[in-house]
Amino acid sequence: MFNIDINKTLHGSNGEMNLEVKCNIKEGEFVAISGKSGSGKTTLLRILAGLEIAEGNMSMNDVFWLAQGKALAVQKRNIGFVFQDYALFENMTVEENLLFVNNDLNFANELLKLTELTSLKKQLPKMLSGGQKQRVALCRALMNRPKLLLLDEPLSALDANMRLKLQNEILKLHKAFGTTTIMVSHDSSEIYRMASRVLVLENGTIVNDGTPKEVMMKDKHNLEGELLELDEQGFATVLVGQQLIEIKYSKEEATHLKIGQLLSLSSHKML
Repeated sequence: MFNIDINKTLHGSNGEMNLEVKCNIKEGEFVAISGKSGSGKTTLLRILAGLEIAEGNMSMNDVFWLAQGKALAVQKRNIGFVFQDYALFENMTVEENLLFVNNDLNFANELLKLTELTSLKKQLPKMLSGGQKQRVALCRALMNRPKLLLLDEPLSALDANMRLKLQNEILKLHKAFGTTTIMVSHDSSEIYRMASRVLVLENGTIVNDGTPKEVMMKDKHNLEGELLELDEQGFATVLVGQQLIEIKYSKEEATHLKIGQLLSLSSHKML
């Protein structure tokens, strides 16, 4: 069990805000942190990783990471962290990037095989595509078999097809190693597909906590999509995040629909 009870005063573009988060995360859960920009999502992730200081308490399986103003060193927390910008060592090969973390060649080869990177293990990062670099970053984060894997919008810079492929890769690795995973994401379809639980942050506070379906049905903003196309059979194509969804609409509704407008999917029949 990962117990979190922290607070930190943040100074953003909209003034002072208090990040105050209290929750428990079960071992092996896949938790998505959602919310508008500036709500404190990335700061929370950095606090969990030990990269920023906060007040309060945190413990993983009864081992305190933060207590009475004292924080456990980052290297002792047994975490993996995947950043948006990959953060790979450019002068090291794919294999060397992994072995730098943990000199376990057998495990490195296992991870590379799982992510279909074996043939690229002697390549430098500059020779890789964005999706390949992100897979290397994910493998490297898992090299120490972390108790906690933190993902800060790791797929935001990738195209839709690669995002879907890596979502499947992350889920496969998450299940294979039973790692507790916490991911920051703005993408509703990504959250629905990957997470078993969603925490919604608003102005530094958790305002919603539940399964993706429960949270999205309560929050109509998360069920909004851009109308791309209408056809004569009464079907509309809507873009939600990076996923296309078809909905059924009536003749009466058609008179009020315009290409490019935002639709609340909760009021339509999704197919």
